[in-house]
Amino acid sequence: MEEASEIEAHVLALRRFALALTRDRDLADDLVQDTIERALSRWRLRRRDLPLRPWLFAILRNLHVSAWRRRVRSPFVAGDRLDEIAAVSDAVETRIELRQVLEMLENLPEDQRMAILLVAVEGLPYAQAAAVMDVPVGTVMSRLGRARARLREMAGAGTTAKLRRVV
Repeated sequence: MEEASEIEAHVLALRRFALALTRDRDLADDLVQDTIERALSRWRLRRRDLPLRPWLFAILRNLHVSAWRRRVRSPFVAGDRLDEIAAVSDAVETRIELRQVLEMLENLPEDQRMAILLVAVEGLPYAQAAAVMDVPVGTVMSRLGRARARLREMAGAGTTAKLRRVV
């Protein structure tokens, strides 16, 4: 099946994004599975002139938002989940830094965290991130700016920002 092989190339990125959104491995796996099922069932509706990756990310995001609206949002407990993620490195300093970054990301508002994850982690261009989030490109750039400023503030860094040329 051609569709499945095209989607398969994006499964790791989908899982990474889902894990960052849900902060739970089981929920992330379920979200990716639901995303794949939705994509396959609606394959005929996909616009062929647009890249597949942003379409899949948009499906995942919409499923996540729908699920979040259906349940009462429970606060994230940093304990064991961060230890699992931080355990990828043997260096104590790296594990501590990773833990701190994950905690700072968790303290960002959902829309800012999603913008950071899509652009900085997944490497999507602003236009594709905007399509995934269903907002204008300027809104993505604004959310990124606020998220970066907030992360710098939480990290105790200075507020000197480097300008980035957008082409």
